[in-house]
Amino acid sequence: MQDVRDRYFDDWHEGEVFETDSHLMTEERIRSFAEEFDPQPFHVDPAAATASIYGGIIASGWHTGSVMMRLLTSLLGEASMGAPGLTNLRWSVPVRPGDRVRLRMTVLEVRASASKPDRGLLRSRNDLLNQHDEVVMSTEPTMFFKRRL
Repeated sequence: MQDVRDRYFDDWHEGEVFETDSHLMTEERIRSFAEEFDPQPFHVDPAAATASIYGGIIASGWHTGSVMMRLLTSLLGEASMGAPGLTNLRWSVPVRPGDRVRLRMTVLEVRASASKPDRGLLRSRNDLLNQHDEVVMSTEPTMFFKRRL
């Protein structure tokens, strides 16, 4: 089978599902990311986090999204041309220190560009799952891919 990273637009098909390896979320990384980018008490202060509605430190949604993006790039190769955006962003379960998250990408739509014949668009549902198979975050990005010409 062809390596998913070698795929051009023409190689993707609706209904395909891909999963990545997992990524360990450590308290050190959760806190360091949050200290720089999202310094809310339940991300950076163990005592405040314990007293919060979350009962302990949780990852920033933006950190979780960054991990999702890192895992997504493991499925994309040289034909990837970025994305004009995404819809349906949801954070559904807090991500905690010690969680292992992995990406499940389901191809929802594949269509050629009407105005640029050198590329096509792929719309997917991207679910980030923890070690209990709970969806902790989901999005529906639309991505550009080069076509084989």
